[in-house]
Amino acid sequence: MAKSCYIIVLGCSRLGAYIANHLSQLGHSVVVVDEEESSFSLLSPDFSGFRIEGNPVELAVLRQAKIGKADFVVVTTRDDNINIMIAQIAKEVFKVPEVLARVFDPDRQEVYNSQNIKTICPTSIAGDLFISTFNSLLEKRD
Repeated sequence: MAKSCYIIVLGCSRLGAYIANHLSQLGHSVVVVDEEESSFSLLSPDFSGFRIEGNPVELAVLRQAKIGKADFVVVTTRDDNINIMIAQIAKEVFKVPEVLARVFDPDRQEVYNSQNIKTICPTSIAGDLFISTFNSLLEKRD
């Protein structure tokens, strides 16, 4: 197994919880931050990390999560504007080495990438998969 990392997941939706659960199972130190305490119910019973209820945009909450010590920050809230704000704060203010962010609008990926923030765009991934599947189905008809 690779060296254990300190990872902060900001946003405990289905995606955030999925990522946090997986990273925790791999033996990483994981902190999950979400505004809604009820979101933490998505974490598995064997999740060994920490939960912080609070607004991930607030510097006090990020400091509570010890963001300055993080090897990775993963931003998975449901709002592109919040995601880019948090990602920029993590990268610029706290100098987190690796920041990954979910972005729904494919046009916004360029903004993230210009700031050395890696992105995952479910819209692009799903769209590409649909187009690929459609093309495969068309080929079978010929």
